Amino acid sequence: MGVSILKSKDDVIKLIQSDDTMMKIIQAASTLNLPDWWICAGFVRSKIWDELHGFNDRTLTPDVDVIYFDSVNIDENEEKILEEQLRRILPAVPWSVKNQARMHVVNQIPPYTSCEDAISKFPETATALGVKLNKEDNLVLTAPCGIEDVLHLEVKPTPFFTETIERAAIYEERIVKKNWKAIWHKINVHHVVKHSKC
Repeated sequence: MGVSILKSKDDVIKLIQSDDTMMKIIQAASTLNLPDWWICAGFVRSKIWDELHGFNDRTLTPDVDVIYFDSVNIDENEEKILEEQLRRILPAVPWSVKNQARMHVVNQIPPYTSCEDAISKFPETATALGVKLNKEDNLVLTAPCGIEDVLHLEVKPTPFFTETIERAAIYEERIVKKNWKAIWHKINVHHVVKHSKC
């Protein structure tokens, strides 16, 4: 595969389906039967960028982000219990589980309405991605800010992160800290401007 092959959500889904390790991780997360769950962010983005750079080996991510939305039980301890359940299935995976129904408190912003709402407010459009198995066990991809930026190797802030100076500063800090260009040299990093669409 090359840059010209990944043109749509279906192409990305097929790419992930062809990765046995990713599918085992997704299947493990599905066993928890969490409400409105997704595996998101770098888990999906890094796979796409690896493919577009022609890497033979997958770039390891520091964590596998499983998110869900449960407004009834927002106890942080529940997330730790879920992480432990996932570790029992796949011990080598760096699981991170977060209930998005409570993350607005952590992030000091208005409440999210769903996991897709939360994903749309991730710092970068290329990271605002999630995958899961639906009730029919089919792989589905959500990309509330579109997939054009990730497929074109463009790193841009989501609209949410251009709304305030404080959020813009967080985006800029992440760009420096993550240093993605050191791994994926073809990416084009944009600094905060108010033109992103989501």
